[in-house]
Amino acid sequence: MSVVAAFAVPHPPVIVPGVGRGREAGIAATTAAYEEVARRVAELAPDTLVISSPHTVSYLDYLHVSPGRGARGDFSDFGDRADGSSVTYDEEFVRELCAEAKDAGIPAGTQGQRDPSLDWGVLVPLHFIQQCLDTSEFKVVRMGLAGFSPIEHYRVGRLVRRVSERLGRRVVYVASGDLSHKLAPDGPYSYHPDGPIFDEAVCNAFVSGDFLSLLTMDPGLAERAAECGLRSFQIMAGALDGTSVTAELLSHEGPFGVGYGIAAFTPTGPVGSDPSRAYEGAYLAWHADRLAQVRADEDTYVRLARTSLESYVWDGVRLDVPRDLPAELTGRRAGAFVSLKKDGRLRGCIGTISPTRASLAEEIVANALSAGLHDPRFPPVRAEELPELVYDVDVLGEPEPVNDRSELDSARYGVIVSAPDGRRGLLLPNLDGVDTVAEQLRIAARKGGVSLAEEGVRIERFEVVRHL
Repeated sequence: MSVVAAFAVPHPPVIVPGVGRGREAGIAATTAAYEEVARRVAELAPDTLVISSPHTVSYLDYLHVSPGRGARGDFSDFGDRADGSSVTYDEEFVRELCAEAKDAGIPAGTQGQRDPSLDWGVLVPLHFIQQCLDTSEFKVVRMGLAGFSPIEHYRVGRLVRRVSERLGRRVVYVASGDLSHKLAPDGPYSYHPDGPIFDEAVCNAFVSGDFLSLLTMDPGLAERAAECGLRSFQIMAGALDGTSVTAELLSHEGPFGVGYGIAAFTPTGPVGSDPSRAYEGAYLAWHADRLAQVRADEDTYVRLARTSLESYVWDGVRLDVPRDLPAELTGRRAGAFVSLKKDGRLRGCIGTISPTRASLAEEIVANALSAGLHDPRFPPVRAEELPELVYDVDVLGEPEPVNDRSELDSARYGVIVSAPDGRRGLLLPNLDGVDTVAEQLRIAARKGGVSLAEEGVRIERFEVVRHL
C-alpha cells in the first residue's frame, strides 16, 4: 500500500461549535468542505493518518515526530474542554520513519518533546474526521515542521510514502496549515497586500496540482503574508512524489482575516506513474539558477561580505581589505549590519550602530565574520552551507532622536530603543513581516531587554542604504 489520498486543511479553533459559539457560521464553506474531507477519509478506511502541524513541537534544525503510544488533547485553551480527541500512535511507522530520516541525513526524530498533548493543528482535523470514523479505527503519526529548506520538507514527505509502502499501510496524509493571516485590517495581524497574493498563489497550486510552485514560493512573500501552512504543504507534496493525482480545491475563504483553504489530492496511478511530478530535480535546477543570478547581481559591498566569510570558513584566513575597493568603502567610517539568509530564512545577522573600525570596508569584513560565526541564535556557518547563503549589507546613517512616534516609518527608518542604564535594542527598517511602527518598536525593545513603559526610555531613528 501507499499514500491513498492527501488533504490540505486549515485549523481554526473557531470552527468547533464549543469554541465558536455561533461564530463558526461565518466559515460555513470551510465547514462544508471539512465534512466532505471527513467523508472521504472514512471511505478510504486508512490504517494510518499522518498529520503535519505547525503548532506541535518545532525546531529550526530538527523535525520532531511525536513519540509514545498515543496522546489526547482538547480545546480548553480556547474555552472548550468538552471537545477533543484521543489517538493511538503508529509506533512501528514512527520507528521506521525516524530510521529512514537518519539514513537520508535528515535531522528528524522523537527527541525534544515538550508537551505531549495534541495541538489544535491536529485537533481541528480530527474533530471532523472522528464524526465519520472513530479514532480507534486508525492510528496516527504526528509531526511538526522545521526551519528546513523546501526540498528537505519535500524529502520528508517522500520518506512518509516510502515507509507506507514498506509496511503495507493505507496512509492518508493531512497537511494542516492556514494560509495568510493578513487578509483584513481587523484580522489577527492586520492587513498586508501580499496576504491575498499568497492565498491566490497557493489556491492556484491546489487547483492545478502544481506542487513545484509550492517549493519555489518566494519566502519573503510567505513571511509578509504571515502564513503557517506552506511547509506542511511541501511535506504533503513529497508524499505524492512522482504520482499522478487529481487535484481539487474544495473551498477557500477568509472572513476573519485568515485564509482557510481545503484541497484534496487523489492518486490516479501507482507511485512513479508520472515522472513529471517528481519535483526534486526541477527544484534543484531552479534553486541553482536563482543563486547564480544572486551572485551575478552582487554589488561591491555584498561581495566583500561574502568573500570575507568564505575566506575564513574555507581557508581559515581573515581577509585583508582589498586594495582596489572604491573610496566610499575605504575612505569613510559607518556602522553596518551584515545579514545572511539560507533558503529565505535568517541564518545570521550582526552589526554595529556606530563605526568601530578604521573604514566601512573593515566594518563589513568584521561583521560578516561575526554574522556567520558568532550570532548566538545560530550555530557557526559550515563550509557546505556557504554556496547556499545570500547576503545583505545595511550601511547605517547617523541616529537621530525621536520626539513623537508619528516621526517613525517602519519601511523607511530603523529604530533604536535605549534605557537609561545602557540597555538598548535595534531593528533595521523594511523587514519582511514587520509592517507597523508598534511592531518594530516592540521587537527592538525586546531585543534589548527594554520595556517601552520604563521611565526614561529613549527612541532614535536612522536610515540605511541596503545593498543586496
